[in-house]
Amino acid sequence: MSVKPNKQMLTRSIVVMICVVLAMTLVSVGSLFKIMIVNGDKYQSLASEQQLYDNLVSAPRGDIYDRNMKLLATSSTAWTVYITPNNINSLNDDEAKEIRKTISQGLSSVLDMEEDEVYKKTEQKTYYVILKKRIDKDVADAVRKFISDKKGMKMSRYIGLDETTKRHYPNQTLASTVLGFVGDDNQGLAGLESYYDNELTGVSGRVVAAKNAKGTDMPFTYEKVEEAQKGNSIISTIDSYIQYVCEKYLDDAAAEEKVAERGAVVVMNVNNGEILGMAVSGDFNPNEPFALSETDQAIVDGIQDEDEKAKKRTELLNRQWRNKAVSDTYEPGSVFKIFTAAAAIEEGLITSNSSFSCNYTYTVAGNPYHCHKRGGHGVQSLAQSISNSCNPAFIQIGQLLGIELFSKYYKAFGLAEKTGIDLPGEASPYYHIESKMGATELASSSFGQTFNITPLQMISLSAAAVNGGYLVQPHVAQKIIDAEGNVVKTVSCAYKRQVISESTSAQMRTLLEYVVQNGAKNGIVAGYRVGGKTGTSEKVAKMLELDVRGLYIGSYVGIAPIDDPEIAVFVMLDEPTSGRYYGGAISAPVGSKIMADIMPYLGYEPRYSDEELKNISVTVPDVVGSEIMSAREKMSNSKLTYKIVGDGNTVLRQLPEAGASVYSGGTVILYTDSSQELYATVPDFTGLTASQVNALAAYSNVNIEYSGNTSSADFKAYNQSIAAGTTVPIGEVVTVYFRDENNTDLAESSPNE
Repeated sequence: MSVKPNKQMLTRSIVVMICVVLAMTLVSVGSLFKIMIVNGDKYQSLASEQQLYDNLVSAPRGDIYDRNMKLLATSSTAWTVYITPNNINSLNDDEAKEIRKTISQGLSSVLDMEEDEVYKKTEQKTYYVILKKRIDKDVADAVRKFISDKKGMKMSRYIGLDETTKRHYPNQTLASTVLGFVGDDNQGLAGLESYYDNELTGVSGRVVAAKNAKGTDMPFTYEKVEEAQKGNSIISTIDSYIQYVCEKYLDDAAAEEKVAERGAVVVMNVNNGEILGMAVSGDFNPNEPFALSETDQAIVDGIQDEDEKAKKRTELLNRQWRNKAVSDTYEPGSVFKIFTAAAAIEEGLITSNSSFSCNYTYTVAGNPYHCHKRGGHGVQSLAQSISNSCNPAFIQIGQLLGIELFSKYYKAFGLAEKTGIDLPGEASPYYHIESKMGATELASSSFGQTFNITPLQMISLSAAAVNGGYLVQPHVAQKIIDAEGNVVKTVSCAYKRQVISESTSAQMRTLLEYVVQNGAKNGIVAGYRVGGKTGTSEKVAKMLELDVRGLYIGSYVGIAPIDDPEIAVFVMLDEPTSGRYYGGAISAPVGSKIMADIMPYLGYEPRYSDEELKNISVTVPDVVGSEIMSAREKMSNSKLTYKIVGDGNTVLRQLPEAGASVYSGGTVILYTDSSQELYATVPDFTGLTASQVNALAAYSNVNIEYSGNTSSADFKAYNQSIAAGTTVPIGEVVTVYFRDENNTDLAESSPNE
């Protein structure tokens, strides 16, 4: 028998139901309150992430200019190719498969990618996948054409292009180790690009667009754009022409002397520390920084083991990126005698009247040190001692200084610390601290061995020795400007400190000019007063490590004009294997050639001696189309002789052509009709003096242009631009290269050798 609920039971049930409903309502309200009020910002952000497509727009990096506002590095327009896999995933299986296949087949060839790689990217479960970054316009146009050709498949829903930037170096390899390069994300990885990365990097823009929960297009349009802001630009101290000259002559010398460990050149303003040129042989193209030279690539290709191959490739890449002038240290050798002489003169320990005795061997603490000249130099003045690059004389000067004063000036000249140049990777010097320096360390240090400094430190101390005694701050950036050209920052050219007096500096200028005129004659530059010092050092540590002999570094520092210094040139050739290794024979000629080109460029007018005028080159005038009488007059005015071929009255052709440089007094062939061209055989000029070369050239009917110094019988021809025995038209110009092969300046590092 069923019992019907009474009124009390019904009332109780209703109350319970109301309580349950109220409880559920309170829970719901509490949950909504927590979602909407307490965690509202969080869920709103998550919703936005699902509903909005937020893409960064790359900002162009600032430009890098040389000192004359010639563009060295810039950012050009490029494109990023992307796909939208979620739009493909929204299709049915057959449609999606067909779209994936078409995209992978079409874009793999256009973008130079593997087809399987592209296909896998189309299968990802996301809205935005990059296929390739920073493609050029021609590739971007090919992608657009592919989209257009497949418009029936609505490819624009699945493939897109975002505009971005790509770093471009218009001068290819010029100043590559100074400029550096950027990585995949446009971040600076070397050189100025790395050191000033924060200044060069702009502010990225943003594009925010709407999407639905599947990550596909919304039925309405929403887009917000924040424009990218270009980074600041750098005006550097580099002069493109001077940089080109440095690289040209350094590369020529590195090839000629078969330099195993590359070479370096630095050109610096001695008064303010501005680096006008900085070159390293074996440079690279920063547009393709990960591409090895043909020689290095052949080395890598010859390795079979994949791990070893990868290791060697990394090693060679780092080597080609490395700025030898900043990141490598070396034992300077005899060029360091600039320091020893300056310190001793400043302390009043030696004067121009001081004399030093050299009997070939000088013994310190029981250890014999040798001069490079067998039999010694005998009694010498200070000028003769530095010109002869006599080690025993400078050991004596070092002993006069003593350990305390030597260490004092070593620090004052900035050799115990980095220079602080605005380039990454500057090496720290290695030297004997005062408390651990003994008699033998002082002896070897006095002529530039058993310690290491950078080329940059060597040129800095040389600058201080001649500029009045002031240590300058080397730097490569001059100004930083914003996108509108406003100056944001100017790099200071203030001196660090004065290390020697003006009077000592004046004596050093006199000594260094004497060195070039009487010792380092390969540093002579016709028409200019030049000072300098050469050095040759042994690489003792490496020779001991490898158990080999004959590893040398030849170096040279030249300063001009020496009576009022402005420019210093440092040249270093590391491990020449040609059979020549003295800095005076291999590095000084490079410095002389660089000086000869850049001094007129900088506005310094040459003043030739009578002897120099005899060997000066002249520019051949243009007489084609001129009457014979007029042509003769022009040749005579240019101090050139001439030979007329033919019976005509008008010059139809000339050889050498107009604008060529030839030896003063050379012969120009003037053709006045269609007579058959006359020929001559180039003689062998090597080993001859300038006067002998001139006589042989006249006899052989060729013209001469001199390169190097020819002012003394010590200078002999060692190379020529056209090989001996070559048949050439009469009047052809042959460049003959001269140098003093007898220049020796070896600083022995081992007291027992």
